[in-house]
Amino acid sequence: MTGKESTTYNPWQAALKVYDEAAEIMNLDKDLWRRARMPERELTVYFPVKMRDGHIQVFTGHRVQHSTARGPAKGGIRYHPEVALDEVRALASWMTWKCAVVGIPFGGGKGGVQCNPKEMNLQELENLTRRYATELVMFIGPERDIPAPDVYTNPQVMAWIMDTYSMAKGHSVAGVVTGKPLAIGGSKGRDEATGRGCVFVIDEAAKSLKMKLSGGRVVVQGFGNAGSVAARLLAAEYGVKVIAVNDSSGGVFNRNGLDIAALLQHKQKTGAVNGFEGADNIRHDELLALDCEIFIPAALENTITVENAGKIKARLIAEAANGPTTPEADKILNKNGVLVLPDILANAGGVTVSYFEWVQDNYSFFWKEKDVNANLQEVMTKSFVEVLDTSRKYQVDMRRAAYVLAISRVTEAIRLRGIFP
Repeated sequence: MTGKESTTYNPWQAALKVYDEAAEIMNLDKDLWRRARMPERELTVYFPVKMRDGHIQVFTGHRVQHSTARGPAKGGIRYHPEVALDEVRALASWMTWKCAVVGIPFGGGKGGVQCNPKEMNLQELENLTRRYATELVMFIGPERDIPAPDVYTNPQVMAWIMDTYSMAKGHSVAGVVTGKPLAIGGSKGRDEATGRGCVFVIDEAAKSLKMKLSGGRVVVQGFGNAGSVAARLLAAEYGVKVIAVNDSSGGVFNRNGLDIAALLQHKQKTGAVNGFEGADNIRHDELLALDCEIFIPAALENTITVENAGKIKARLIAEAANGPTTPEADKILNKNGVLVLPDILANAGGVTVSYFEWVQDNYSFFWKEKDVNANLQEVMTKSFVEVLDTSRKYQVDMRRAAYVLAISRVTEAIRLRGIFP
């Protein structure tokens, strides 16, 4: 891949490429191959929002439902300047496979609004969220499509969506979104679920590699929700040394291990990891090339490319982000003997606990956090074993194995349901 090609990376085309490779590996029936490949429906809306100075700005929003063969569509909503339809398509398809890999009865959906939330105040964000939710009222619902937080959205955004949807329906509908505040039907353990699920899978992978976690070195790219939780749990509960992390502001490095609790306090106070006392600043390209046992990409898509994949020295990569590795980079990592835990497995903890939240909302019966975490560990451990067994059966890497397992489950549901009318 040339430099020019890497700048025109299309996540939807990358998602289709991996899907097609997996479908070919499993010799999937051509009719089922075509049926499961494309989204079921897509919605693009252009909606007005009153800004703080009184002027009206028109924003572009998307919601894609990739598959509902195994249950309602499920997937986050992100607010980001670079949100585009192809990105949302890819994310929705990854949600389909992710839900199928961990065996929960959801399909895949995703949404996003093209905006810069860092330049908006709280009132503008609420105005934008409520108007976007109004555009989606006929498209989402607890039996149809269930949004959740994603990049630059949070429990408060989910609360606004829930309230807007509930006002339209005339009664409170807690199950329309997950990742809500506890006070209105959220689940204990949801905030940490993506990072915690990733750690459970890392633990299982380390056992399969006969790799000792205690004292091992970890590098985390993206010190947001998933990355910071994974770093904290690995350091506190497994004795791992987190030697470097970064975020959009830059990176910090300490070869003897960062004090993650202190770093979290520093970021909460300053809004960035840069300037953390007791650590050196490190560039993104330097961070990728550090000597370590485990590398956790927890930022955005397309961060591990053909230009930098060969520099990664980690033995194990756990994709806490969605789509961080391009197909071309995947080949390099496999050739170099790096075990990659793919996103549709490694970061499925979030959607798994979202499923738990949805179940709790439906029954108005809420679980203890220890029960949420225990059930999450059971799901993630079982899913890792199933993907590993599939990898050995087909003699393929873990990503292709995860896709083969997921596609087999989705296409079986499609086959059994048939075509209506």
